[in-house]
Amino acid sequence: MEKPIDISFIPKSKVKTVIVDRRVPRCIQNKIRAEGINIIKTCCCSDLYEAILCHPDILMHHVGGNEIVVSPNVYEHMRFQFEKLNFKVILGETVLGSTYPNNIAYNVGRIGKFAVHNFKYTDKVLFEKLVEKDIKLINVKQGYAKCSICIVNENAVITSDKGIAKQLDRYGIDVLFISHGYIDLPGLNYGFIGGASGLVDKDKILFCGDIRLHPDYEKIKLFLDKYSIRLDYVENEKLIDLGSIIPITESVV
Repeated sequence: MEKPIDISFIPKSKVKTVIVDRRVPRCIQNKIRAEGINIIKTCCCSDLYEAILCHPDILMHHVGGNEIVVSPNVYEHMRFQFEKLNFKVILGETVLGSTYPNNIAYNVGRIGKFAVHNFKYTDKVLFEKLVEKDIKLINVKQGYAKCSICIVNENAVITSDKGIAKQLDRYGIDVLFISHGYIDLPGLNYGFIGGASGLVDKDKILFCGDIRLHPDYEKIKLFLDKYSIRLDYVENEKLIDLGSIIPITESVV
């Protein structure tokens, strides 16, 4: 038995279904499936540039519960996969374009009761859903907010973005600030820690590659230990930004 995850990105039990970039390397697919997790692969959006054209955190946003907002670019291609799991699939208003900021409308970071984004560019439908759910809005300059935030729990994150770190600290969120880079994003100079990770259980984060190769690994491990979060990874593979591993359903406990 499975049910939608109530709080976006933060499961309360073992994850049953995740959304991933359809180009996800086989080694990462195997790691996810070894956890007994079903995979929904995105379709690719030719309106975006190559590096992010299949990234789930660019194409859609799981609002929480059984609601997911999907960009018009991929709505018809993706909605049936979510409807099979009894999700209410909501058509976003913003048609994604190739250049920044035309590609960030759905890339909202979520940390428990907070949403983090440059809200000047947030999709109107998604924004209204956040307000409807009484989510507190933290405005930042960074449009790729979800990409930039590795969510640990409802009150703790990891990021390499100074602006995000500063803002979250003001709201009492525990932030581990790490070095820029050391994460691949083919076609660009580097990717982001949020795009290279995702919670796969209430107490386990899976990294897309070998987190031990990151220069701040010891800091990251200590931070996760503080919150009793286990880390998993794909051995001897370079970390890669895949637009997040997005958990959407979990086991019924």
